Amino acid sequence: MKKRVVVALGHRALGTTLPEQKEAVKRSAKSIADLIEEGYQVVITHSNAPQVGMIHTAMNEFGKVHQDYTAAPMSVCSAMSQGYIGYDLQNAIREELLDRGIFRTVSTILTQVTVDPYDEAFYTPTKVLGRYMSAEEANQERKKGNYVVEEPGKGFRRVVSAPNPVNIVEIEAIRALVEADQIVIACGGGGIPVLVQDNHLKGASAVIEKDLAAGKLAEEINADELIILTSVEKVCINLGKPDEAKLGEITVEQAKQYMEEGHFGIYNMLPKFRASVEFIEKREGRSALITSFDKLKEGIKGKTGTVIR
Repeated sequence: MKKRVVVALGHRALGTTLPEQKEAVKRSAKSIADLIEEGYQVVITHSNAPQVGMIHTAMNEFGKVHQDYTAAPMSVCSAMSQGYIGYDLQNAIREELLDRGIFRTVSTILTQVTVDPYDEAFYTPTKVLGRYMSAEEANQERKKGNYVVEEPGKGFRRVVSAPNPVNIVEIEAIRALVEADQIVIACGGGGIPVLVQDNHLKGASAVIEKDLAAGKLAEEINADELIILTSVEKVCINLGKPDEAKLGEITVEQAKQYMEEGHFGIYNMLPKFRASVEFIEKREGRSALITSFDKLKEGIKGKTGTVIR
């Protein structure tokens, strides 16, 4: 039996602009191909923070100068970002595999993730996105019912909620492809957030933490390991202090302790540790690896990275 893993790619693995993304996915594809050569079954998810902000801004600006068009809701922007990133990523992985003499189908699944309408996050939006706005533009956003926050000296920016993922709508399609030994890209950007209304799925004005969605995806496909690729080789505690220390292999209990002690930023390492712990606790024998994408090959061999068991 092949070892099944979910790999979550962070911003560094994707770049920001179109040219950056084209180059970044080539490097990321090499890391994914290394896993395939090692005999892993791989499902990939990814960040979309710069991309979805860019799309959201572009669609809003387009709507301002074309009266017949409206601004695109967050759910639509999320869907666009999944297609935009998935297109480049799947082609880069396909090309890298073919260059190594490996033929495998790579598919991007447009993935919706349900959220709870009563999630506390909807009452306290905190995720910043999009361009800086003037005070007048910010007031217009507030009149639409949107939340805006001021960054002193820079201007105003839109903020949205970040609710927890509940269910992955297309999970059966993802499982079918994985069982067919195909490479799957799913839950991009945390998934398209939707609310269940009888048989209707309504897009939610929110974004989902991609690490939490990655953990949910790993759980739902019964993965053996969750791999979260970020900007650091190993996670540190007491960051920036004299007693700063890099974490190697730790237990779930230690991970929980570090979270409770507040070592990790709310939108930085904390979701990665929370996703890892929740995934591991669902079944015995699971593990999680947090490291940089250029150290993945060494990480899966136990030579580096922060490993939680």
